[in-house]
Amino acid sequence: MEELNEILSSLTLELRRGTIVLSVLSQLSKPQYGYTLVKAMEDKGVPIDTNTLYPLLRRLEKQGLLISEWETDGSKPRKYYRRTILGDAVYDRLVKQWREMTESMNHLLEQGV
Repeated sequence: MEELNEILSSLTLELRRGTIVLSVLSQLSKPQYGYTLVKAMEDKGVPIDTNTLYPLLRRLEKQGLLISEWETDGSKPRKYYRRTILGDAVYDRLVKQWREMTESMNHLLEQGV
C-alpha cells in the first residue's frame, strides 16, 4: 500500500508540473503580487509553493510572457506581475491545447475501461 501511495504521489506531482504554467498564466490577466497569487490559486484548489512560484514567474518574465512592476506606495514594496500581449497570445493557445487534450483524454478514459 505504501508503494502505491508513493507511485501515485510521484505521478500526481508530474501531472501538476505539466499544468502549472497554464494555471499561473490564467491568474495574471490583471496585476498580482506573489502572495495574492498563491492565495488565489490555493482558494481555487491549485496550491503552489512559493519556491515553485517565484522561479516560474522570473522564467515567464524572461520569456516575455509576463511583465513586472514594483509598487512602492504601500507599507512595503511589492512586485506585481501581469501577462504581456505575448503572454495573452500564448495563454490563449495553451487554453486551446488544454481543451483539445482534455477532450481527447476524456474520450480515451471513457473507452479504456
